[in-house]
Amino acid sequence: MRLRLAHSPDADDAFMFWGLASGTVASGAFEVEHVLRDIETLNAAARDGVYEVTAVSFAALPDLCDRYALLPSGASFGDGYGPLLVRRAGGTAPPADAPVAIPGASTSAAILLRLHRPGVRIVVMPFDRIGGAILRGEVAAGVLIHEGQLTYVREGLEKVVDLGAWWKSETGLPVPLGGNVALRSLGDVALREVSRLVTDSIRASLSHRAEALAHAGRFGRGLSTIEADRFVGMYVNDRTLAYGETELRALDEFYGRALEAGWIARKPPFREDLRSTA
Repeated sequence: MRLRLAHSPDADDAFMFWGLASGTVASGAFEVEHVLRDIETLNAAARDGVYEVTAVSFAALPDLCDRYALLPSGASFGDGYGPLLVRRAGGTAPPADAPVAIPGASTSAAILLRLHRPGVRIVVMPFDRIGGAILRGEVAAGVLIHEGQLTYVREGLEKVVDLGAWWKSETGLPVPLGGNVALRSLGDVALREVSRLVTDSIRASLSHRAEALAHAGRFGRGLSTIEADRFVGMYVNDRTLAYGETELRALDEFYGRALEAGWIARKPPFREDLRSTA
């Protein structure tokens, strides 16, 4: 069976799927094809059921959960860190009504910003254009994801607020960012086998860290080897192997606040999915 596995072209996702990409984890009955796209593109593709397995933002899951089931491994949480709201270094605080650039309307970063700053005006643009847009004065501030969380200072930007740290101060919980999902139409047996492959790939990467990091380093835009190691450690760890009760409570809080604020229409059945796909 052809299995298109779609994820972001970033060091953490590349590290996560090194086990499968390298052949260290055998794909069994599946012919795995890795597809690399930015997260907002993946969120949009998932609405049409394009890929059998894909990374998505937790913020997008409510719109996708009829078609996709959440897998029990592959999630990214930030424990006291996460997407960064930044501005030009040395600049003054932007006016309250100034537009803020975000890396996609359906990203978790977008919901976090809106929860932090209700009524904020947003401008949607590709994640890798946001820093440049701030420096050119096209927007007064923007939200950085991926490696920009580590490289923003040398790019001439400064932090306004770490939305993951803000979330932790508000809730005492890690901030949910994204997870892996698979098409429900694959059927129960295939879903459980896909789940095993993803988990085995993550476990293999954590067990063969040096090899997996060497592979991941090819995707760490602007990151040094030390920075790539740090970035991978931020988002691929024990939380990535399995959801614990803390992570489930974090999702409950995230969806509860987003629902109350009107940014999502429903809470996805993530607990039920995690039980059925394990």
